[in-house]
Amino acid sequence: MAGGKETPRQKMIGMMYLVLTALLALQVNSAILMKFQFLDQSLMGVNDKTVTDNTGVLNSINAAVKEMGETAKDKQVLTSAQQVRQKTSEMVSYIRGLREKLVNETGGVNPDDPNQYANPNAEDKVAIIMIGAANKNNGAAYELKDKLNEYAKFLKGFNPTMPATLANDGKEDPVAKNDKTQRNKDFAELNFENTPLVAALAVLSQKESEILKYEADALQKLANEVGAEKIVVDQIFAMARAESKTVAAGTKYKADLFIAASSESIKPEMRYRGQPLKVVDGKGQVEFVASATNYDAEGNSKQTWKGEITIRQKGKDTTYVVEEEYIVAKPVIQVQSAAVQALYFRCANELNIQVPALGATYDPSFNATGGQAVKGAKKGLVTVIPSSTEVKLTVSSNGNAIGTETFKVRPIPKPTLTPLVNGRPLDVRRGLPAQAIRQVNIEAIADEGFKQLLPNEARFRVTKWKAYLVRGVNPIDQIEVNGPSENLSRFAQKASKGDRVVIEVLDVKRLNYKGSVEDINVSGETNWTIPLN
Repeated sequence: MAGGKETPRQKMIGMMYLVLTALLALQVNSAILMKFQFLDQSLMGVNDKTVTDNTGVLNSINAAVKEMGETAKDKQVLTSAQQVRQKTSEMVSYIRGLREKLVNETGGVNPDDPNQYANPNAEDKVAIIMIGAANKNNGAAYELKDKLNEYAKFLKGFNPTMPATLANDGKEDPVAKNDKTQRNKDFAELNFENTPLVAALAVLSQKESEILKYEADALQKLANEVGAEKIVVDQIFAMARAESKTVAAGTKYKADLFIAASSESIKPEMRYRGQPLKVVDGKGQVEFVASATNYDAEGNSKQTWKGEITIRQKGKDTTYVVEEEYIVAKPVIQVQSAAVQALYFRCANELNIQVPALGATYDPSFNATGGQAVKGAKKGLVTVIPSSTEVKLTVSSNGNAIGTETFKVRPIPKPTLTPLVNGRPLDVRRGLPAQAIRQVNIEAIADEGFKQLLPNEARFRVTKWKAYLVRGVNPIDQIEVNGPSENLSRFAQKASKGDRVVIEVLDVKRLNYKGSVEDINVSGETNWTIPLN
């Protein structure tokens, strides 16, 4: 923890803080109040568990000091840990006292339901208690700010990663400083102005969780210092070394299985290719980009690497050399998609790009020439939007180029325009009675194959058309329609036997995957003549 890592519980607390910040920005209603109370109760449950854990760390330090012979250095570490625990306990007690005051002075708990508060809102009472009556800025939150920042200053002496302050005004708060309405508020106003009781309690429990988190970091750092001058094996773990990391089916796998150990009290120096390695829990972290120039018929290349470990024993340095063998497999790109051979122009073509040889280390990124590549939410998913007749998709993993796949691009199939008269398909050979021409609807029907592959791209609509009532060679009436359908009853009132209704489609649109509208240049039959009989 002292090295910057966070436990799952600490990550959960951080997530709760983000949710709390978002809820504070919402208009308060009963549902929001319930969510504030849920957050507060969740944080308090985690806080109680953290208090127990931190007390356990202090007890472990005390036991370790006794086991190590109670040297002066270790006893000083124990004293520091006791001071941290005492100071933290005082802060937690102070914050919980504020909680009790807020609850009591806003009506206490609901007598009919002890799990609910009598007045979960109580914004005015909260403001008076925490900010001060009539905006005199003398409420409890100002003392809370001073105590939080004094605690941060105290703890920084035991943990350099501790932030300088725990209570910030709006201009210093990482979230509020970007909001024009919040950046000029002080700490008290930022956290307790126009704030219901349950939200104020959630703010206090979140501050308490911060205190306990940083205390845990400091105690763990102190715990790691106990017995630092002695070489004591305190970490034992099992390891295995295989003759080969790659084994063909039907052949034997061979490996050495053994116990290894390390000690927090010694700091080994580890190197790879002459460069120092990061050492975590006694183990050096070797990391490099695997490469090879020559592969065998199966696409594999045998490689080795060497490392050095130096420790100081009995006043002198001892270096151990480690040589490890590994197999570099030639990566093969697999493209999985129903539409892999049919990328459509200016459409969102979803592809699943996998490189099985990379296994769990596969962390893909994509770059497209002749189009745009948008990385999906799951590993290997990518959406390709072509802008030319050919797209070259380059696949990389962890910044290292794997290969390039080339795709041909097809134009979007034109929709079929189908007119319906009074809900039935138009029959231009038989025509219609002069008085029967009523509702006309023109459908733009997508190509079935295109629709099955890319349903979000196959949304066509007739947006403009004209209808003419023609007698002989002269039009006697016309209607311009915006949309796919129109009632032509006025034609029926004027029409006579032998007249004709001529329909001409002027504009067709397509709604693409982004919800944007595109013009479609339709081909084929775009006008029809209906004889009236």
